[in-house]
Amino acid sequence: MKKISEFIWPIIGLCAVIGSGYLLYRELAGISIAEIKGSFAAIPLHRFLLAAVATLVAYAALAWYDRIALLHLGVRHISWVFVSLCSFTTYALSHNIGASVFSGAVVRYRAYTAKGLSAAQVAVLVALCSFTFGLGTILLGGFVLVTLPDTLTRLNGYLPALLTDPATARILGVVLLGVVALYVVGSLLHLKPLTIRSFKLEYPRPRIMIRQIIAAPLELLGAAGIIYFALPEVGNPGFLVVLAVFLASFSAALVSNAPGGLGVFELVFVVAMPDMARPSIIAALLVFRLFYFWLPFLISVVVVLLYERNRLASALRGQAPGPVPPEAPFTAPGLDAHQIERRMEKKPV
Repeated sequence: MKKISEFIWPIIGLCAVIGSGYLLYRELAGISIAEIKGSFAAIPLHRFLLAAVATLVAYAALAWYDRIALLHLGVRHISWVFVSLCSFTTYALSHNIGASVFSGAVVRYRAYTAKGLSAAQVAVLVALCSFTFGLGTILLGGFVLVTLPDTLTRLNGYLPALLTDPATARILGVVLLGVVALYVVGSLLHLKPLTIRSFKLEYPRPRIMIRQIIAAPLELLGAAGIIYFALPEVGNPGFLVVLAVFLASFSAALVSNAPGGLGVFELVFVVAMPDMARPSIIAALLVFRLFYFWLPFLISVVVVLLYERNRLASALRGQAPGPVPPEAPFTAPGLDAHQIERRMEKKPV
């Protein structure tokens, strides 16, 4: 079954790219390349600069995810610069290539084990970063559905009628916010772990939880801000609507398993913004791809090459490994680190 799943998910992702590409082609039929170029050139310089600042906010929040996970592990000897570079490289690569092909855990494993972390500690770090991102999606998703319950009506015909109904959307938003509230209360009151089948939710210490609640939505706000600033001011529906559409598009891209959400993200975003000129939307999405995907990817490749060259040079010089971090609490949402240790004993990484 494991071998079958390794083939199924890439195939599903490929089918998602092809299918969404065909539907996107139909949506954009009649729009010329010249119109898109004109819309791209019409974006003012200050809006480009604001989009660049939003990109920095998004990647700074992702670096904070790693820092929070390290604090949870009790690791404090790794510098902010190293953590930021590792996080930036991890997400830049996984955003473009896809986690199913080149998992960000590989980059983190290479980097953090060089700083003395064990494989189990890296596994906990990866799990906690993923959970923090999910927490941000749930928090912002719940807020948007409660505040703007009619947002999903923009996807009538693409989603079941039950989901696009404003009353249902508001109820779903309340449920999502309730999940976040339960997590906060569980951490503050030091409740026992919540177990749902194979999923085990370990409540972190309050100081970790508070950092998560602040950092979790920050990355999504920054990423949505890139598109918001790249859209023209005329006809712009406002940041909250752009954020809501961004969350729907990003979630669909993640579910599709398409590398970088290619095609899927653009299709949902274009369909959900019927009141704006299509060339302007495509130009804004190109800015988003440029700032959030392509430029970070090129930079990350250079960082990986330089890092591996330095590691090789250190190995040839026979330098001793870095300091060994203290024993840490191997707990993270949905992860049993002791089981990971047992598996590694049978099959070392």
